[in-house]
Amino acid sequence: MSTVKGKIVNKFNDPIEGVAISYLDKGTTTDENGNYQFQIPIRKTVPVTFSHVSYKTIFKKFTTRGKRTINFSPTLVIKTEELEEIIIKNRKKEAQGVTKIDLQKVETVVGPNAGVEAVLMTLPGVSNNNELSTQYNVRGGNFDENLVYVNGIEVYRPFLIRSGQQEGLSFINPHLIQNIDFSAGGFQAKYGDRLSSVLDITYRKPTKAATQIDLSLLGGSATTEGLLFNDKLSAILGVRYRDNSLFVNSKQTEVNFRPNFTDVQTYLSYTLNEKVSIGFLGNFSLNNYNYKPLTRRTRFGTIANPLELIVFYDGQEADTFQTLFGALSVDYQATDDLKITATASSFNTQEEEYFDIAAIYNLGEVNTNAGSENFGEVEFAQGIGSQLNHARNDLDALISNVQLRATLKDNDNEWRAGVRFQTENIKDRIREWEVIDSVGFSVRPPHHNINNNQPYEPFTGPIQPFQSVRAQNEVDINRLSGFLQFSRKTTWSDHEVWFNAGIRGQYWSVSPQGGSSKSHVIISPRAQFAIKPDWKKDMLFRLSGGFYAQPPFYKELRGFDGQINPEVEAQKSIHAVLGNDYSFNLWNRPFKLTTELYYKHLTDVNAYSIDNVRIRYRADNVTEAYAYGLDVRLNGEFVPGSDSWVSFGYLKTEENIANRGYIARPTDQRIKLGILFQDYVPNLPDLKAYLNLVYNTGVPGGAPAYADPYDFQNRLEDYRRADIGVSYVFVDANKKATNKFLNQFEELTAGLELFNIFDIRNSITNTWVRDVYSKQQFAIPNFMTGRILNFKLRMKF
Repeated sequence: MSTVKGKIVNKFNDPIEGVAISYLDKGTTTDENGNYQFQIPIRKTVPVTFSHVSYKTIFKKFTTRGKRTINFSPTLVIKTEELEEIIIKNRKKEAQGVTKIDLQKVETVVGPNAGVEAVLMTLPGVSNNNELSTQYNVRGGNFDENLVYVNGIEVYRPFLIRSGQQEGLSFINPHLIQNIDFSAGGFQAKYGDRLSSVLDITYRKPTKAATQIDLSLLGGSATTEGLLFNDKLSAILGVRYRDNSLFVNSKQTEVNFRPNFTDVQTYLSYTLNEKVSIGFLGNFSLNNYNYKPLTRRTRFGTIANPLELIVFYDGQEADTFQTLFGALSVDYQATDDLKITATASSFNTQEEEYFDIAAIYNLGEVNTNAGSENFGEVEFAQGIGSQLNHARNDLDALISNVQLRATLKDNDNEWRAGVRFQTENIKDRIREWEVIDSVGFSVRPPHHNINNNQPYEPFTGPIQPFQSVRAQNEVDINRLSGFLQFSRKTTWSDHEVWFNAGIRGQYWSVSPQGGSSKSHVIISPRAQFAIKPDWKKDMLFRLSGGFYAQPPFYKELRGFDGQINPEVEAQKSIHAVLGNDYSFNLWNRPFKLTTELYYKHLTDVNAYSIDNVRIRYRADNVTEAYAYGLDVRLNGEFVPGSDSWVSFGYLKTEENIANRGYIARPTDQRIKLGILFQDYVPNLPDLKAYLNLVYNTGVPGGAPAYADPYDFQNRLEDYRRADIGVSYVFVDANKKATNKFLNQFEELTAGLELFNIFDIRNSITNTWVRDVYSKQQFAIPNFMTGRILNFKLRMKF
């Protein structure tokens, strides 16, 4: 007898298990490694059939003249059967003006703060000029105007954070997500009372046990999930740690920087019976920010007149932001068409902001004489002075609520209703001041006009800080809100039609300690209409809008002086959004062009200033504003098998404060261009590349905190940034392990990320230095992060 053996693989060189081998009315199969072996008689031609349900069958004849071993290792070709194409699309999200974000984009996006927010930054109408912050502006709104939900529960962020490098981690853990929906305006009544956008996140319920570990030079995360108690309890737990030292050390300020940001989240879901399930969402976050600046050297100005700022620091900043969040929900499926959800949640944040930082500076002219021995060095000091910044700020906020929601479906009709009661208790202590000294004399506050002609004339007025805020507030806010909305999908002739109409209402009262209470009421009707014509071209048109309102949160009640104004009304806005989705094929691949025109008319606006990510409100309603723009996004398979997109946005927003005339708002981001691109090496598809490109024109900003916006309308420089990442997949769902070591992983990926490829110096704030001689103030830009290389490793078991 002769022996025939071999190994059967596919075109990816992966072994094929279970290949049926038939010969002489006998048979065998390949093992898990694709290996097989059988014997045939000598001097006889034996036909052999190799067949598998997923691969094309092959036939082979073997003939031997003597006892020997024949090696035959074929490569099977995947079996394809052409069926009549049937395309079924769910247009519900598109009709609602909701952008559904692919989870793969969240997992692979490259950026200093990779995750959901990093993907949002590439969308039209969404912007942020601070790569260390996960906050974002949408269509002219500010950070506080965006709603964020996780499993239908509104989540909050710390109050006192003033710079992106203090933020640490976003509340949203990208490794726990199942679904992401985003609306940039004109959203339904079921969502809350904010002016700009909605980010609706759903955490997943695990179906099997798994563990994932992600490591990088910026920190790491671990996620574990599984089923317990006869699969009735699904549990997922995520732990994250981040250290921003890598970014801060790339700046022009030499510092001792010891930050650590820790976050623990869990989502539990227990199925009590067929109708009742219980869920729990919990979060603990601790941000320790310890910052000790040492020196700074920044060169700015023009080629003909370069200047250099040299600063020596003493002191430090020590901040702590600790948050706790817990939410318990019960889902009751009363009938096949009626679902009721009850939720109780509580959020507590305890924040400390302590700093004493003294700075001694020298502003000088740089020698531009190329033939001089001192070329490039500072040779003449234009400004010499010092300043001392002090703060002892404490805040303790407790926000608790209970809500009841119901959904009733009746064929193509859907009714939704909900009611929520919320209490907010905020205790806030502010002790903050700044003293500025120039050549030995204290500089007085900008609003004082007392003449100071020292040393020629003696000055007898009081010595005061340049800026000072001193306040102690305790405020209780109670809110009762509810909504009712109706949705229907129908047909008009042969056209598909969706429409939605709803109304929201909120009553709230503000009770400051030692002051009188003030109550307010707002009503907010909203509507949407969408139609997909029965055309040869795949198009969908939608129109949405309504009256939107944003009742003030604590930050909006607190003015520049730290005092609370309970009289502040809700900011109001009329939205109108006209959109179109056009799906088509290009290069025999699917593409979609999304276009939206929008207009907002805002009244009772609470004007504000922005310093980095710190928003300071006027705590009044003496402003009106408007915003309009165009958002365009083209997404599709620019590279076969990889979805990418290009987005463009144009925005104009202005405000009129106390009838002084219209000026640009702090978020007037005129032009936005974003590109999220994926590619791979054709002959090595496991080697992938990801590119994230963002360009934003400059926004009004960088003014001194005390400046009148009508006197200061300069714009920051344009924001330009490119990040690239390269990763190699050793093991994943489409690539099996090739050795014993890799066999223990369900997924193993390693890669490199290069942030800010072109080392572009972007700035978001200015440091203001005074020239003793000319009394001129110079704006020295505070540059963001430079070029940084990061290593990433992902393991899934």
